[in-house]
Amino acid sequence: MTQLGFNNKNLLSKRIQSVPESFIRNILKVATQADVISFAGGLPSADLFPIDGLEAACSKVLQTNGKKALQYSSSEGDSELRSWISQRYKEKQGLDISPKNILITNGSQQALDLLGKVLLDEGDPIAIENPGYLGAIQSFSLYQPTMHTIAIDDNGLDVGQLSSILNSYEPKLLYTVPNFQNPTGISYSQQNREDVAELIAQSNTLLLQDDPYGELRFSGEQKSNFYELLPEQTLLLGSFSKVVVPSFRLGWIVAPDWLMKPLVIAKQAADLHTNYFSQQVISQYLNDNALDDHIERITAFYSQQKQVMMDAIEQYFPADAKVAESEGGMFLWVTLPTGISAMALFDKAIKEKVAFVPGNPFYVGDNIEENTLRLSYVTVDEASILEGIKRLARCIML
Repeated sequence: MTQLGFNNKNLLSKRIQSVPESFIRNILKVATQADVISFAGGLPSADLFPIDGLEAACSKVLQTNGKKALQYSSSEGDSELRSWISQRYKEKQGLDISPKNILITNGSQQALDLLGKVLLDEGDPIAIENPGYLGAIQSFSLYQPTMHTIAIDDNGLDVGQLSSILNSYEPKLLYTVPNFQNPTGISYSQQNREDVAELIAQSNTLLLQDDPYGELRFSGEQKSNFYELLPEQTLLLGSFSKVVVPSFRLGWIVAPDWLMKPLVIAKQAADLHTNYFSQQVISQYLNDNALDDHIERITAFYSQQKQVMMDAIEQYFPADAKVAESEGGMFLWVTLPTGISAMALFDKAIKEKVAFVPGNPFYVGDNIEENTLRLSYVTVDEASILEGIKRLARCIML
């Protein structure tokens, strides 16, 4: 056979070529080395995984319902699990959400992908926080929308920018993480939520509230869910990754009737259904254990870790370094003195065996605050936090 030579130049789609790599995933290749103190990953503490409870749930599911649990299932997800989520919304947030409006997904990340598939065409305008969640930026990029960024501060979204974008571009979607935002850790104030909801109500834009960290509150008061303020235009994302375990990849979308059918069709085309055995196991675990007690253990631990890091930053970082106000979650957002590049600092820090995430990848467009960085306090012990902050401070001073 005569072969002219294989040429892959034109085989990749333009779509995939436009999607940025996950900077954090690339960092983790370095940060997971045994001798590196890593503040980089947004990983929950494995020491808090409820292994005994999940082991018992696995055994119970296999013994009592094994044949069903190991079979194909519905694309919408396990009915008991969807009912549990519905009841949780009612008990914790006073929201009346029917199980039929809940779709179980492979984590929140698949939920973002499904929403991109059913809502976005190339060039469609969307609005996102700046800085914003890198996973959402990457997921939406696959569908080649035009992204319009809205600055956030300790109070929440810049409502002036939001108003201008709504009036000028009529975005299909506004993506928000209003509780303990990734990467900044900030939460929108109650007034900011009301102002945002009022503006969206005057538009044809959907508001997407992603809430993976909402139950990890250390202080302050719970604010209104956007679904409460704007029920007809709000989509909700939730996840068990931060409050039970991430490896099960169990999340969900709350969507109105008109959107559920397209989402289910997209789900069927993607994977038929989310891992049904995992759904059965987590449902059994939730029925047999008090999730609130488990969350209380998580928040007590994370709160202490956060305070240790805050105290170390105050002691060792330059006096004019600033930390964004955070009442929960997993991250601190640090703004270094003007003129310090967090990307350049990262190269120095890796040599000193400490890792973090520079702020640059979280920004879209040219409005990048290059002296910002994200620190996670949940996967390292207190001694490592103290030593890691000392090393990082030395690098800042170089």
